[in-house]
Amino acid sequence: IHPDGNSCLLGRQKSYPPGMFSCLAGFIEPGETIEDAVRREVAEETAVKVGHVKYVSSQPWPMPSSLMIGCQAIAVTTEIIVDKEEIIDARWFSRQQIAEILTQHGTGPISIPPPQTIAHGLIKKWLKKNANL
Repeated sequence: IHPDGNSCLLGRQKSYPPGMFSCLAGFIEPGETIEDAVRREVAEETAVKVGHVKYVSSQPWPMPSSLMIGCQAIAVTTEIIVDKEEIIDARWFSRQQIAEILTQHGTGPISIPPPQTIAHGLIKKWLKKNANL
């Protein structure tokens, strides 16, 4: 989440359907906390540094027998430098842009993951509240 609370950072992997952006994701390394994993993954993929991290929800993930852990984090830097290995694009999306994307139900030029996904839930939760974690 942007420091002003009015934009969220989403990324795009090459394997995603055309125009789809989602929450950044990664794996927790042995001995690493959830919060440290969030900070590391966001920094590795986008060069954005995040401070406060808050657990939001979880979802079973069948490949490779994992658990998705959804968190929200407040950015302390905002310049994006995409690593081009794990993701091919990353952008800050405003509340208005996300609201428009949601009304298009995946039919517009930019989409987010479907409602049954943890990423969709995280994005909608952010849209409904402010950045005060």
